[in-house]
Amino acid sequence: MKLLNQSVKYLSISILLIIGVWGTVLFFNIADEVKENVDEGLENYKRQIIFKAKQDSSFIRQVNLNESFYSIQKLPSNQIYSGLNVFSDTLIKVQDADDVAPRLAPVRMLTTTFTDNQDNYELKILNPMIENEDLIERLFANMVFLYISLIFAIVLINNIVLRRVWKPFYGLLNQIKNFRLGKRNEIPEIQTKTKEFLDLQMAIDTLLNQNIRIYEQQKTFIGNAAHELQTPLGISINKLELLLEQGDLGDQQATELVKIMGIIERLTRLNKSLLLLSKIENRQFIEEKEIEFNHLIKLELESLSDIIDFKKIKVKVIEKGRFLKNMNPSLAHILISNLLRNALFHNTHKGEITIEITKKQLSITNSGVDHKLDADLIYKSFYKESSKNENTGLGLSIVKAIIDISKLSISYNYKKGFHSFHLKK
Repeated sequence: MKLLNQSVKYLSISILLIIGVWGTVLFFNIADEVKENVDEGLENYKRQIIFKAKQDSSFIRQVNLNESFYSIQKLPSNQIYSGLNVFSDTLIKVQDADDVAPRLAPVRMLTTTFTDNQDNYELKILNPMIENEDLIERLFANMVFLYISLIFAIVLINNIVLRRVWKPFYGLLNQIKNFRLGKRNEIPEIQTKTKEFLDLQMAIDTLLNQNIRIYEQQKTFIGNAAHELQTPLGISINKLELLLEQGDLGDQQATELVKIMGIIERLTRLNKSLLLLSKIENRQFIEEKEIEFNHLIKLELESLSDIIDFKKIKVKVIEKGRFLKNMNPSLAHILISNLLRNALFHNTHKGEITIEITKKQLSITNSGVDHKLDADLIYKSFYKESSKNENTGLGLSIVKAIIDISKLSISYNYKKGFHSFHLKK
């Protein structure tokens, strides 16, 4: 989830919880206030009825609540009554002009006692709550509507305000995503007065400038190393070839010179592999375009046809789709070349290589040693399953480095004498 959405989410939830609690408390307070007003009215009715009952005995004969909003019942005189007011909510049957049959309606009842001429009476007074209930229901509906409106308003306003606040951050983030070492691009910058964003930009400027400086130093070093190391190695091989061409060397001397030439040639290949690995890890291969690996595999198999024929390897290509990927063309060529050479050089005489290509996966399977390789070590530099001198032990290390920077994945498995490497998008 984006930082902006998280900010809106937590801020909105916090505000809505506060408003929800406040609205609930407000609703119940208003409902209590309505009941208090009704109770005050009942007390006023009580005082008026008691006053009139003491003045006019006809009021005392009102004993049925169905005939009026109050009733008076005579109580036994041998008991003591407190005269306290007791308020309660109850239901009574009422029938309006438009009602077919009586219906239950909510009322507020006051029950109390009073004394007149040494006689005790119980007084019950009713106050219909229909209008008050309607008022509370309307109040509740309005509060729900207000709450829902606030939800949309808060989310909308927070989204607009926070999007504007975080706009410099996302602009800086996009510039950093598009920044590439080795390309002529400007250091990311943002237009803002927010101190935290300005501090972030300063930290990024420092970090990028340091990386650019280190990158240029490494690039220069790699270029110089390639030239300085390859030159003496090439000269040494040429001089050894001249000595062999003179023909005045003994057989033993010639054999030793050939061994020395093999060692120097291996050093040359090792030097090239190390320089290549360093360039890959330092991301000096920048240009990218869509590569069709089906065509690339066919070209590489043609270049390796002599070795394939010499080892009498049976190669089978199964195409179930086109494997396409945006990446550097040189790295794509090196990737396929190293995988195919690994399958070829570590194969058995008259062995097999099966290449299966789908839209999402490229698999290279070869016959080889009759045991599983260590999946944790095969991509390590200088790890060699065999002790062949011509093997530098960097082929799969280079493959893994290319995989990591190209956003691909690779896996290895072994089954019944066949080793497989699976390349996936």
